Amino acid sequence: MALKPMYRQIADAIGKQIEQGLLKPGDALPTESALQAQFGVSRVTVRQALKQLTEQNVIESIQGSGTYVKEERVNYDIYQLTSFYEKLADRNVETHSEVLTFEVINPDPHLAGRLDLTESDKVWHVKRLRFIKQKAVTLEETWMPLALFPDLTWEVMEKSKYHYIEVVKKMVIDRSEQEILAVMPTPEVAKALSLDPARPTLEKVSRGFLKDGKVFEYSRNIFKSDDYKFTLVARRRH
Repeated sequence: MALKPMYRQIADAIGKQIEQGLLKPGDALPTESALQAQFGVSRVTVRQALKQLTEQNVIESIQGSGTYVKEERVNYDIYQLTSFYEKLADRNVETHSEVLTFEVINPDPHLAGRLDLTESDKVWHVKRLRFIKQKAVTLEETWMPLALFPDLTWEVMEKSKYHYIEVVKKMVIDRSEQEILAVMPTPEVAKALSLDPARPTLEKVSRGFLKDGKVFEYSRNIFKSDDYKFTLVARRRH
């Protein structure tokens, strides 16, 4: 039997280390130079091996950071109204948000209707990238009534919006009405999330309500489908 090509042997060796737990989800792989030295091959061969593992969703490359063993997808339970940070609390991973847009605007008719406002009302418009470690996994765009949150700051939106609403503003969040769609990424989204522009993304459009019935936000979240899975429990009517 002919030997496998060297790049496949390297891929198999790395895959075996992952199976045996020597490399765990989230662990960094050795650099390309280190792998070249370890296996005595060219950089091209190492890159072929890494490409194969990437295509198999075993590893992932994070620009400017390195190559890592791919972690399990984030389980997004759509029946649990929790923040980005709360959903990842049990993962013990570093997370942060990068605010891209923070401004006050006049809503168009559609946006005003979604927020139960008039077109003369002012609205916060905030766009932010959500990161797990150094990897952007979600692009969120949010609109919130200025009258409800006159003291909202850039710093608040770098952290937890729900913490600000519930702990600082003492408001009670009641529910969220959500819709999940498959959409093709815009050039902006593809660049921000390092996506293949030919592959659809998952988009969640939602309206958040306070206990008194007021709409406190309208938002759109675009997720990398490789990093998230959406779950729900469906019960049969008896």
